[in-house]
Amino acid sequence: MMKKIRIGQIGTGHLHAYKIQTLLQYPDVFEFIAVAEDDPARRASAQVSDTYAGLDWMDSDELLAMPELDAVLVEVEEHDTIEVAQRCIRAGKHIQMDKPGGESLPPFQKLLAEAEQQQLTVQMGYMYRNSPAIEFCLKAVREGLLGNISTIDAAMNRYDGEDFRQLMQTFQAGAAYIFLCHLIDLSVIMMGVPERVIPLSTCTRPDGVVDNGFAVMCFPGGCTAALRTTIVEVGGFERRNLVVCGDRGTLVVQPLELAGNQAGGRVFLNLLEASGGFKQGLQEIPQAPLKDRYADHLLEFARIVGGEMENPYSYAHELLVQKCHLQACGYLLN
Repeated sequence: MMKKIRIGQIGTGHLHAYKIQTLLQYPDVFEFIAVAEDDPARRASAQVSDTYAGLDWMDSDELLAMPELDAVLVEVEEHDTIEVAQRCIRAGKHIQMDKPGGESLPPFQKLLAEAEQQQLTVQMGYMYRNSPAIEFCLKAVREGLLGNISTIDAAMNRYDGEDFRQLMQTFQAGAAYIFLCHLIDLSVIMMGVPERVIPLSTCTRPDGVVDNGFAVMCFPGGCTAALRTTIVEVGGFERRNLVVCGDRGTLVVQPLELAGNQAGGRVFLNLLEASGGFKQGLQEIPQAPLKDRYADHLLEFARIVGGEMENPYSYAHELLVQKCHLQACGYLLN
């Protein structure tokens, strides 16, 4: 058996910091050391939360100084992610770093360069990469089942109240900054380096929050990707989807996840002709039973850190995704 990965967490403020509950379900894979939260108010709140019940606490310097620590979950509030991730890398720790990679490209580029130099894993928190439904889609594209891809349409929407809008107001690109990156990642996995990235996000209310994210990516060969995220769509979570159209078939994943946020959406395939063991015409592709959205993602992280597999997503891929993401959100790249 692989040696247990000794891991801790820094921060509790990220929107997805709850994934620690998934990690704790695998005590045969991970040996959890402690949570570090250097913000006194956040620490006090987290210590009475069921999410962190029974866990040990220490400050981040103490955690990073532990020579036996292999890896860190970086779950600080989104504005602080890069700074803390950089500290982890300089301490010689592998990181599972929640997305996105900051509002400026050079610090993220520097982080990746230092991680590569030290041969340290950087796994970004793009959980859809390990969704069985999305994996089926990516395989269909990779193996040519859909033919020449002409169009990608994707939506990652939700409906949020005033508190979340106030948080989004702290980012130049608002909701687009937080959510578009997932769809950009999938588009880049399928199509590679785009020729153009066009930001088209808007604000629908007088508070100035960019709440209606939209971007278009143009790829060599004529493929266009229309990517949307909004926090003002009633039933938006249920309509989250990915549509990939080729000249031999169309594939639809809708919703992207089921039962709240369990990995495993519904997959529909429409083929011009029978191919690859699938019949001509429209058909729903049976999926495996639902599972925790982060289970396979974190188990893959453990295998990478433990040397059982190479990271399927290179440093260059992560940099490209972040570059495209910032362009899609209207940020300058310097």
